[in-house]
Amino acid sequence: MRVVLEIPKDADDRHRLPVLIAMHGKGEALKGPDKGARGWIDDYWLPKAVRRLGEPPLTGRDLLGFVDRKRLARMNSDLARQPYRGLIVACPYTPDTLRDDQLWDKGALLATFLVDDLLPRIRRETPALAETGIDGVSLGGRAAIVVGLTRPEAFQMVGSLQAAFDVEDAPVLARRAAEAVKKNPKLRFRFLTSDHDFYLEANKEITAAMRDAGVKARLTVIPGPHAYEFNRGPGVYEMLLLHDRALRGEPSF
Repeated sequence: MRVVLEIPKDADDRHRLPVLIAMHGKGEALKGPDKGARGWIDDYWLPKAVRRLGEPPLTGRDLLGFVDRKRLARMNSDLARQPYRGLIVACPYTPDTLRDDQLWDKGALLATFLVDDLLPRIRRETPALAETGIDGVSLGGRAAIVVGLTRPEAFQMVGSLQAAFDVEDAPVLARRAAEAVKKNPKLRFRFLTSDHDFYLEANKEITAAMRDAGVKARLTVIPGPHAYEFNRGPGVYEMLLLHDRALRGEPSF
């Protein structure tokens, strides 16, 4: 396993920050641990998004043209009200092992690494707060949801971008989500997808099933394809802004 950390320059013992674990997609899994772990940094332009969130307003150009004008205006209004304060973002290599017949067994192994090995080390070696979120795109969104459901006590927010699930996964995910919130009643879920995502219907079904099970799960659908342009554009901004707010106990949209 390899992990790349994005740590803001002003983070120190007097300025501690929440932690976000960000899981990459399948394309980076195929590159192997060294290059794959750099997916959010090199391929999805996370450092650029961090810089732009600190220098609002955001523009349609930042989102690579995939713009919901009302949502962009709300993002900028929110940034004007409360500036982006930053996160320690941990980007682990995400192995492509979470297939249907292995999903929960392999997911448990990944969760053990992230929660029992990675997070304690981050808290020892960086100015990290206890508040932690997990998120990811496509395969990484699948991984984030499975890890969050497997170890719910470790997280406050579980998010995903275009999570790679099928409609048939909804009942099991809803049942496991209901069990997870019994262990951690403060746990929240956000599914973000796009109008041209392969997994749009599955994300809708999963969110609806979770809500029917009494779980706080929110679905957001914005413009965009299932492609790198989405990750580099609206995906990375939505992910960072969500966790910047949610891990500080503030409303997010």
